[in-house]
Amino acid sequence: MPDKLPPLLIRPETRPHPLRPRVSPIPRADPPPPRGLWRRFWWRVTDRERPLWRRALTVLGAFAALGTALALTGAVVLVVYAMSLRASMPDTYQLMAATRAQPTLVYAASGEKLTQFEPRFREWVPLDSVPVHFTHALIATEDRRFYEHGGVDLRRLVGAMYYSARGDRQGGSTITQQLTRNLFPEAIGNVGIVDRKLKEAMAARQIEKANTKREILEAYVNTTPFLYNAHGIELAARTYFGVPARELSVAQSAMFVAMLKGPNRYNPVRYPERALARRDLVISLMGTNGDLSPEAVREAQAEPLGVELRPQPGEQSLAPHFTEMVRQQLNAWARDRGYDVERDGLVIRTTLDLGMQRQAEAAVAERVPQVARAAGARYTGATLDVHLRRTPLYARALAGGESPEAALRAVRQDRAVVDSVRQILTRLQVGLVAMDPQTGYVKAYVGSRDYLTDPFDHAGVARRQPGSTFKAFVYAAALQRGYSPEDRVVDEAPEVNMGNGKTWRPTNAGGGASGGSVRLVDALAYSKNTVAAQLGLEIGAPRLAMLARAMGIESEMDIVPSLALGTSPVTVLEMVGAYGTIANDGVRRAPILIRRIESASGRVIEERGGTGRQVLTRRDARVLTGMMQEVIARGTGARAREYGASGALAGKTGTTQRNMDGWFMLMHPRLVTGAWVGYNDQRVTFNQGSSGYGGRTALPVVASFFARVQDGLPPAAFPTAPGFGEEMTAENPDSLFGRIDDPTMAEFDWDAYLEGYGEDPSSPREREAPEIERPDTPRPSVDPQPRRISRTNAVDDVQRNAREAQERRERAGTRPQVPPPAPPTESNPNNKGGLTAEEMLGVDDG
Repeated sequence: MPDKLPPLLIRPETRPHPLRPRVSPIPRADPPPPRGLWRRFWWRVTDRERPLWRRALTVLGAFAALGTALALTGAVVLVVYAMSLRASMPDTYQLMAATRAQPTLVYAASGEKLTQFEPRFREWVPLDSVPVHFTHALIATEDRRFYEHGGVDLRRLVGAMYYSARGDRQGGSTITQQLTRNLFPEAIGNVGIVDRKLKEAMAARQIEKANTKREILEAYVNTTPFLYNAHGIELAARTYFGVPARELSVAQSAMFVAMLKGPNRYNPVRYPERALARRDLVISLMGTNGDLSPEAVREAQAEPLGVELRPQPGEQSLAPHFTEMVRQQLNAWARDRGYDVERDGLVIRTTLDLGMQRQAEAAVAERVPQVARAAGARYTGATLDVHLRRTPLYARALAGGESPEAALRAVRQDRAVVDSVRQILTRLQVGLVAMDPQTGYVKAYVGSRDYLTDPFDHAGVARRQPGSTFKAFVYAAALQRGYSPEDRVVDEAPEVNMGNGKTWRPTNAGGGASGGSVRLVDALAYSKNTVAAQLGLEIGAPRLAMLARAMGIESEMDIVPSLALGTSPVTVLEMVGAYGTIANDGVRRAPILIRRIESASGRVIEERGGTGRQVLTRRDARVLTGMMQEVIARGTGARAREYGASGALAGKTGTTQRNMDGWFMLMHPRLVTGAWVGYNDQRVTFNQGSSGYGGRTALPVVASFFARVQDGLPPAAFPTAPGFGEEMTAENPDSLFGRIDDPTMAEFDWDAYLEGYGEDPSSPREREAPEIERPDTPRPSVDPQPRRISRTNAVDDVQRNAREAQERRERAGTRPQVPPPAPPTESNPNNKGGLTAEEMLGVDDG
């Protein structure tokens, strides 16, 4: 075929025009790339006219950019999240202090160590006392690059992630990171894995900056847990092998390091074969690391486990309830000042007299069982059933599909369970506190019969109704208002309309009111409820509560008429402090348990004590003390001397409704002692009768204690108020105010009352305050919730009241009699106490 066609064969549309110049065709332009990042990326990838390598490069670049963006975003999020975790982490000071942690030491007044406060029971030993093969085994197994990294081993962390992804789970935490968990298990250890690793890393970096490698190792070996309450290598060595840490062999050291991978999984007591295999692996790693020769490896692996478990008892405080109260006070003090009670090595000098403490415990051990046998215990079947429902046998019966009734019947048929519950239910308890009223120093503190069986503190924590021991505040308020011990009142029971047709009418423990006149000193000596109630109604519950608050009662008090009879619960510690105000000439000194706080270096951080505050006039305090001396001389507390108590003594007994609680407060110029005796469950009471009164339950404990310690007290006598007690009578030389000359007193058999032969009356609530229906009596509106006394400005109010009373005395020159009851009003015909409806709440204390 010819190369060129003849001109005639060329298509007309392609032949050049003879008159038109030849023009080359315009090349076609590429379309513009689309707008938008994603569309442009997709166009560059799918445009077939672009070379393949350029399209692949576009894809790789996109992935690189995306990965970089994600990495940067993740890094920012991780940093922000890590910063947010710092709020829940210990700060640098705490981390530094934790690695050098020292327990707080608590000492008695005479210098004997009572106990120490630390996170866990352990015995800290220096690193020089730990065999070198233990640290070799630790580093070879847990952290080979320990001396090379700065707290976090990134190389090991990446390797651990790689092996864990292949199914061989490995830990990436260094020794320093593990130490952070030991030191702060709550803040670092008990969280999710991501949070834990971040916190470990940050805390480990701070520890490495503040401590040497040797200090880190020492802290680690002393804080690592090894089961069976053995924290640290020293206790672990004694627990498992009965030797100190410095005597551990290579195989024994390797066994402890083997347990670090999982103490429960490699427990040599429960899983000896598993623990042995792991121990031999640790020994092999020591050989690989060059710490042991091949012969030493074989010799160590041939050694048997040889574990003989010897659990170490925790340190027992010499006064456990006292030191626990010290711990609570110290924790509150430390929170406000930035100290760590368990790690800062504080030295606490307490006020406890260890000799008195032992005598108090001996008196409790001797007298409380006797009281339990004499007074007995009363409870209903319903009360027993409540406790039977708390037994594991009852829970198992319910879990097995039994109905509650059938489960209870099954428990009742098990005599062993019933007897055990009864024994716990009827175990008599006690709380006793002794304090120097001139300093406020607490000298003895017994919270229960036995701390191990009943750790609950009945001296400073439990609140029980004080009964007639509260009458001391009633008579103090009466003296402030100008009354005299010689003033007479009518022995009659006031009636208070409680609303809803109910009347509150208190009675005396020995029987009803006589209707005759009685001196105030005699009414207090023989604990006349009727007289105390009359005085309380005239004084007013708010003013009475303010005075009690100023004298030392810190518990909330119900502003009700029965407050005068001790129906608002208080602690023994509060009552002892308040009675100390009376014995100390009206100067209030709060009970002090901690005398001085020192740093680990011996620097005095805080000294406690100082001056008190006058809340009763000296005259009123001395007159009240003289009246309470009559309680011991010839009143309800006269049996105190039968137990050997002698010297200048004053006090008050107390019994609550249905004989639930027994109290006795004993005052000496240099020692005030108080005790409560009763049962944990308030539904369990003493048997009815005088054997359940405070003079027969709490008095023997207090009097026996005082008889044991009185020879060690300095000779002292109560100062006498002007005009009182200057002459003793021949009939009763112990009496400050003479013998009882009230003829109505002769009608009551006080000998029977004191000796326990009198019959106890029925409950005053049941006998004297029945629900009386009075259709014609208006029912006032009564707030169902009793009002509470404010804790503010009580001392100032009491001082003002005392000054006003003193001014009235000076102007009048005489002391007024108790005014007659207010006449009935039209709106409240049964009100004989002049109270408002809001104050007409409460029950009789019995």
